[in-house]
Amino acid sequence: MGVYILKRVGSVIPILLLAILLLTAMIHLSPVDPAEAYLAAAHIQPTEEVLTQKRAEFGLDQSFLTQYATTIVRLAQLDFGTSFVSGKPVLDEVLLRLPATLQLALSSLLLAIIVSIPLGFLAGIRKNGFFDHLSRGIAFIGASIPSFWLGYLLIFFFAVQLDLLPVGGIGSPSHVILPAITLALPLIALYTRLLRTSVIETMREPYVLFARTRGIRETIILGKHVLRVAIPPMLTGLGMNLGKLLTGTIIVETVFSWPGFGRYFIEAIFDRDMPIIQGYVFLAALLFIGSSLLVDLLQLAIDPRIARKGGNRR
Repeated sequence: MGVYILKRVGSVIPILLLAILLLTAMIHLSPVDPAEAYLAAAHIQPTEEVLTQKRAEFGLDQSFLTQYATTIVRLAQLDFGTSFVSGKPVLDEVLLRLPATLQLALSSLLLAIIVSIPLGFLAGIRKNGFFDHLSRGIAFIGASIPSFWLGYLLIFFFAVQLDLLPVGGIGSPSHVILPAITLALPLIALYTRLLRTSVIETMREPYVLFARTRGIRETIILGKHVLRVAIPPMLTGLGMNLGKLLTGTIIVETVFSWPGFGRYFIEAIFDRDMPIIQGYVFLAALLFIGSSLLVDLLQLAIDPRIARKGGNRR
């Protein structure tokens, strides 16, 4: 198991190097000149002499491989540069806004887990029953309504018409309810259907039928033999969506005026603040890779056979 964990952790390194390579290439492919963007943000006349000086200062006059190596060293030290607009280190700006995004992402993820696990489990063991039809309805709604439209609908009914919850912003726990529901509904639709399918397939396995012939209580069979085996496929989707929640809440944060990481990225795009954009892309890749690795290790804790299967494949 220890060897499997070390190999799994080691596999992260080449992925990060590839992400940095794409990040460096983004500078060359982008139509925006970072030197011009900096001078525009600082309200400085972009003469050719000043542009040449700034390109040399940013290392843009160096070869691609030199810039790639420099970027690796810089990011390894968590040096994301300085914002063109605020003049503050990008890392400080990100750390200032990341807690708000974490609060929103974890709240929506917790809500999705609380709803989808019992609903998907009941839909699986009672196929074509009430909970199965309910899960299908939720899956249809969650998959068909865009997040921004759902957010505006929730604001209209619960904030404007009923005046029960705040329209936007951050502060009290009530501020997180509407954006968390907006983010959680598509996840509930996905996790419920994944768990339902996994439960139905697991209940057809021979060991479940054998356990019933032995007279084991149904609650033990469902809890120990069905749910435990049916959960890992859902965890895989959970890992992929955790990274997405931490970096992809841009639309929801904009709709609800949530001062998080995603809204900060949108502002940086309008301001052509290249250091922030680069930092966001790298942190997004890091969060996706980290959440995927975390779920793999969690699956290993639930089912240690994964390590043996991985060893046999190799």
